[in-house]
Amino acid sequence: MVTVNGLFPGPRVEAREGDRLLIKVVNHVPNNISIHWHGIRQLQSGWADGPAYITQCPIQTGQSYVYNYTIIGQRGTLFWHAHISWLRSTVYGPLIILPQPNVSYPFVKPYKEVPIIFGEWFNADTEAIISQALKTGGGPNVSEAYTLNGLPGPLYNCSAKDTFNLRVKPGKTYLLRLINAALNDELFFSIANHTLTIVEADAIYVKPFETNILLITPGQTTNVLLKAKPFFPSATFLMMARPYATGQGTFDNSTVAGILEYESPSLHSPEPTKKLPLFKPTLPALNDTSFATNFTNKLKSLASAQYPANVPQKVDKRFFLTIGLGTNPCDQNQTCQGPNGTKFAASVNNISFIQPTTALLQSHFFGRSNGVYSPYFPFNPTHWFNYTGNPPNNTMVGNGTEVLVLNFNTSVEVILQDTSILGAESHPLHLHGFNFFIVGQGFGNFDPNNDPKKFNLVDPVERNTVGVPSGGWVALRFLADNPGKNMVHALSPRSPHELGIENGLACFRWKDSKPKAASSTVRSSQMLMTFYYPLFAVIFDT
Repeated sequence: MVTVNGLFPGPRVEAREGDRLLIKVVNHVPNNISIHWHGIRQLQSGWADGPAYITQCPIQTGQSYVYNYTIIGQRGTLFWHAHISWLRSTVYGPLIILPQPNVSYPFVKPYKEVPIIFGEWFNADTEAIISQALKTGGGPNVSEAYTLNGLPGPLYNCSAKDTFNLRVKPGKTYLLRLINAALNDELFFSIANHTLTIVEADAIYVKPFETNILLITPGQTTNVLLKAKPFFPSATFLMMARPYATGQGTFDNSTVAGILEYESPSLHSPEPTKKLPLFKPTLPALNDTSFATNFTNKLKSLASAQYPANVPQKVDKRFFLTIGLGTNPCDQNQTCQGPNGTKFAASVNNISFIQPTTALLQSHFFGRSNGVYSPYFPFNPTHWFNYTGNPPNNTMVGNGTEVLVLNFNTSVEVILQDTSILGAESHPLHLHGFNFFIVGQGFGNFDPNNDPKKFNLVDPVERNTVGVPSGGWVALRFLADNPGKNMVHALSPRSPHELGIENGLACFRWKDSKPKAASSTVRSSQMLMTFYYPLFAVIFDT
């Protein structure tokens, strides 16, 4: 497996709002590598965003690249991961942004902060898995297990010793920084007999609310407060996560678990945890869309004077983008495993993205974009149909490297509509370089006459990754104030949608009207990330 500095998950990158980060990545593996700083807006530092062939050429074997960017106006929990092929299955780690000095959280100060990162474990080489899937056009093999901080936990065979244990003190409050770095699945998460208070989503403060269970989509982060019981409970508690699955494809139908245990009041005579009763949480059904909808509807921006929700009230450009599955013809003299001998393909407005061999930002910068990409991505579907009803007979998609072009400071509204072509399913999508406000969502086909009347333009949640509801739609608004090549793409929920993989489904390009330079830095953080195969490396943090 490919790792960073010999660690799985990779090293924690910690900084403060306003810090400038210099991170040197050295590639010692046979694979090409690039690193994406998921959720960092990269204001005027597009070269540091990381998606291969979009903002940079990948780092080749024996080569290095220095990511240089400043964290502007952001604080909270994000993460970093590989952004080429399936290497992000093992190449990922927490990215924690603390508030500026002397700036407190808008909630009770926690006694301790604990990153918890969800991932997946494969017994096979993930590059071989996805290579085979792309060749045959079928769904790739699913993972053998989910992980908490790299450990599968006691519910899998032979893994009891590989369990994440969270030790807490009675009466203390802990900030759990939850990150879903899993390749393929939205996850339900709960801790037995404990209530969690949601305080942040995708590094944006939200109006706090209590819940026993939360849902977290691939690419999303959620900060929660865990208040420990005021006394030693003479029990231990499982923390568990399992998938929320809406599609018809195969998925890893298993459950990862860690253990929450309390420090004994007597250090001299601790009660053995193995003899204590172990409580287990109850998670929703695998396809509980009702819970998923109710939970996401509870998320609202804090919308305070210090942290306002600057929702665009007017809209300059509106896009209607259909998200779904389709097919491509099978290559000549080859047998394919998709419907009727075809290859599965993911698409937006029936266009499946073709990854270029020249980075899009590079081609634009040097004025050589002709032949690399086309700036004519359709604002609306080229063929209208009942998106959530009976699918059309023709499931073939178009293929191209198409981008949407916007002028600087354009206010944008995007409707993302799921489709039932080859089956409806939830689609997590991530927008690089921007946060967006989720102003509305619903089921069935979006109604442009009535649905906008119900949009929340006061305190909608602000995120960088959204789950498009299965058989439904979601409405986003944002301001195009970050010039560059910014990718919007699926974080594949399950087979067969993985065939969109980390290749973009569409790509936005912003026209720069010469905005002012970024603000000055506060201090500099530097790190060396070294890729090794097998596990052996050292991290230097100065």
